[in-house]
Amino acid sequence: MTEPWRDPLLPASARVADLLSRMTLEEKAGQLAGFWALPSDPGAPVAPMEDDSGEPAPGLDDIIGLGLGQLTRVYGTAPITAEAGMERLAALQRQVTEAGRFGIPALAHEECLTGFMTLGATVFPGPLAWGASFDPGLVRRVAAAIGEGMRRVGVHQGLAPVLDVVRDYRWGRTEECIGEDPYLVGAIGSAYVRGLEGAGVVATLKHFAGYSASRGGRNMAPVAVGPREFADVLVEPFVRALREGGARSVMNSYTDVDGVPVAADERLLTGLLRDELGFGGTVVADYYSVSFLESRHGVSGSRGAAGALALTAGIDVELPTARCYGEPLTALIRSGDVPEELVDRAAERVLLQKAELGLLDPGWEPLKPEPVDLDPPENRELARLLAERSTVLLANDGILPLRPCRVAVSGPYADDPHSFLGCYSFPNHIALPGDPGVEIPTLGEALAAAGFTVTADDPEVNVLVLGDRAGMFGRGTSGEGCDAETLDLPGDQATLASAVLDSGVPTVLVIVSGRPYALGSLAERAAAVVQAFFPGEEGGTALARIISGAAEPSGRLPVSLPRQVGGQPGTYLHSTLGGRTDWSSVDPTPLFPFGHGLSWTTFGYSDLAVDPVAPTDGTVSVGVTVRNVGEVAGTEVVQLYLSDPEASVVRPRRWLAGFGRVELAPGEAARITFSVHADRTSFTGADLRRRVEPGEIGVAVGRSSGDLPHHGSFTLRGPVRHPAADRVLSVPVEIVPVS
Repeated sequence: MTEPWRDPLLPASARVADLLSRMTLEEKAGQLAGFWALPSDPGAPVAPMEDDSGEPAPGLDDIIGLGLGQLTRVYGTAPITAEAGMERLAALQRQVTEAGRFGIPALAHEECLTGFMTLGATVFPGPLAWGASFDPGLVRRVAAAIGEGMRRVGVHQGLAPVLDVVRDYRWGRTEECIGEDPYLVGAIGSAYVRGLEGAGVVATLKHFAGYSASRGGRNMAPVAVGPREFADVLVEPFVRALREGGARSVMNSYTDVDGVPVAADERLLTGLLRDELGFGGTVVADYYSVSFLESRHGVSGSRGAAGALALTAGIDVELPTARCYGEPLTALIRSGDVPEELVDRAAERVLLQKAELGLLDPGWEPLKPEPVDLDPPENRELARLLAERSTVLLANDGILPLRPCRVAVSGPYADDPHSFLGCYSFPNHIALPGDPGVEIPTLGEALAAAGFTVTADDPEVNVLVLGDRAGMFGRGTSGEGCDAETLDLPGDQATLASAVLDSGVPTVLVIVSGRPYALGSLAERAAAVVQAFFPGEEGGTALARIISGAAEPSGRLPVSLPRQVGGQPGTYLHSTLGGRTDWSSVDPTPLFPFGHGLSWTTFGYSDLAVDPVAPTDGTVSVGVTVRNVGEVAGTEVVQLYLSDPEASVVRPRRWLAGFGRVELAPGEAARITFSVHADRTSFTGADLRRRVEPGEIGVAVGRSSGDLPHHGSFTLRGPVRHPAADRVLSVPVEIVPVS
């Protein structure tokens, strides 16, 4: 007779309860740890490594007799073809299932921030480009394509998306973020989650929470923010991605928040995440963050004690490999110092997820190795489309679009295909020299293919490519551990740009970067400025199509672009006193504001209509007509901002409440209507409870946070209301053509 835990017809909870009743403490603990099969020569570091003893790490054979929770980055640690990776994964899974008493396979996870991070897989634009697209539907399609490739080769979980809201552009991981506004991050991040989860791959939200608010923009530095900023800015995208996206996993932040490491913070990982937000999936540790409690944070005196802190806080799985959750932790449980119920709690969550994935079903077998194309034409088409829709035209004196002519393509990244890729692309993450594994046309090559004569002799136009080269831990100017002291263009690029601009030849600046840089007068002197945020393998083609006019630049800035390095860091989401005032000599007004982006055409706004009154639990309709008043077709990103002129705590001057992309032919118009629930005005009050207050709410609609031609207001009436956990998080938008 089949044991109940093997019966797929039974509820997962019943199966897991039966399995747990049969397992020893050590077998349950085995499900809480990962194993990272690092190569003998791992090369450049790809994570904040932990080796505090000098002793050799345990091998797989040393630990799998008691079972194993996860296999870490079988595909994403060293160059390996998809077929060879499938062979390797199948061999590892056979080892795991044959060694353990219950034959339970491990869950396999990989990175997928700019695509499935393995050799030969499509490298899509990075997360800042997702945000710049203002296109959740397209991002969902991209995530679905990424998930499909992962699922085809036996991967169960993807470590993305990053939902950290940008607070300081100097932070090296800005490139991994979606933007500086929590609503935009939540909308785009939730779309990515739906795409990945819809493909059958577990999405992992990271890094919960506060990581991006580190002091000085330094990686892993302490975080000191108030409870309102933490709740209303840093946590808000996670709420939406859990509620609307359906993510099944969360990864903790490395940092300490007000002196408490997140990996040991029960208030955050259990009280907030589970009790308040209702999360029922697994919490996985960022790599080595459990043992960092001992070695970096100094809040525990041993590996076992570190494991006990993390397990108590709510971390279910130690990644990337077993250090604290194995024998050091079980020894404390055997001694009675740590309750076994904590292991049971985490093991139940892990096994429930394995049941959902079919890993407890009888007859489970690893996928048979076969040739798999992880960069098919349809993926490249998606990558190009996202690269185009995320490219931002910052400034243009009319030179663009450019007809085929003699162009000089120069700059430090004119001929470097790696410059289009983020730090979590396989070629840059692994520091892979030479062939990146996928075809990546440079901008010069793409312009030549589009009919331009690329030459250094007597050019009619200069195309100067500046920006970043992403890497890890100091191997780049952007990326994890590659923080910046200032927001000057790296190295001597500003000097180079000034010299090229002095040549008298009209110059198009193309900035390909992982963060916004202070361009100052360079932008004013250039004929045009184009911004792309690590646009991926099709970035060169996409930029060439935009420069030539074959495609339109419909991206909008997901982060403000500073004017001078001394006026930052700062984002548009600030109070009145956080902006330009007469009481400070420093003017933080950006050169280009959040949401800014030009098109080949112009759009007119008219007929703003706002419902005048609603109850504090009601909905207000905000409508505006947008017309293409230019001579060519184009896409406008209509943005709705709210403000609260009188509140019980200090509020931002304005915040993004909704947006919609609308494509219009010349002369065409559309009516854009936003349905704004009163919950979108809620905030954390002085008593640290979320509240909706009666009173006037300002409304502004337009092209960016700094270009809002239409203003109105509505009044909320009724008592102060404290929204429940099911509060409304999004603002639906309806787009209807009009004559």
